[in-house]
Amino acid sequence: MLIVIPQVLSAAEVQQFRTHIAQADWQDGVQTAGSLARHVKQNLQLSDTAEPALSLGKHILRALAQTPLFISAALPARIYPPKFNCYRNGGHYGAHIDGSLMQLPNSHLTLRTDLSATLFLNEPEDYDGGELSIDTRYGTQTVKLAAGDMVLYPSTSLHQVTPVTRGERLAAFFWIQSQIQDNTQRELLFDLDQSIQRLTVELGSTHAEVVRLSGVYHNLIRQWAVA
Repeated sequence: MLIVIPQVLSAAEVQQFRTHIAQADWQDGVQTAGSLARHVKQNLQLSDTAEPALSLGKHILRALAQTPLFISAALPARIYPPKFNCYRNGGHYGAHIDGSLMQLPNSHLTLRTDLSATLFLNEPEDYDGGELSIDTRYGTQTVKLAAGDMVLYPSTSLHQVTPVTRGERLAAFFWIQSQIQDNTQRELLFDLDQSIQRLTVELGSTHAEVVRLSGVYHNLIRQWAVA
């Protein structure tokens, strides 16, 4: 399931991000690529251990905590601190699947990558190319969103970033370990939660059917959640 989450960041927040990023030192993205990815990866990244990546990443995490659609879709248990990349001058990232396990920075904890996220930081008309192409069970879907919007998709998906032939593409990207490991179960819970929210608006939170469906939702989480 591919889910677009609009306006994770406001226009003003995006502008603040752009101001900080414009003053940052970019590094060759190959430095953070694995043995296979380094052969298909051509981009720039900010250092994960220095400003402005640290403070901007924390800002994104605070914004996500206040984004109900993200919580409903991801049911997050752990989130890898956001990273930042830039594609320009033909930069691209060939077809790949994200690593399955990642060590959380400054921690002994390991994160299982259930979901991948890309948060776009400039407008699609600012650059040519740079589409995020994701293979799904419904075929290949291409994503190129407005600044501040984010796409969430299963980390098991084969995906790529097409070459940027004009301008530059700026984005944050990160991974989520969900409380629900199985993609199908997580999709069912998302659909159920969205229906409950709509019925709550129409019928009220105390309506018998809303209460019953809410109970079903939480009992399914209780049954499927990974401890």
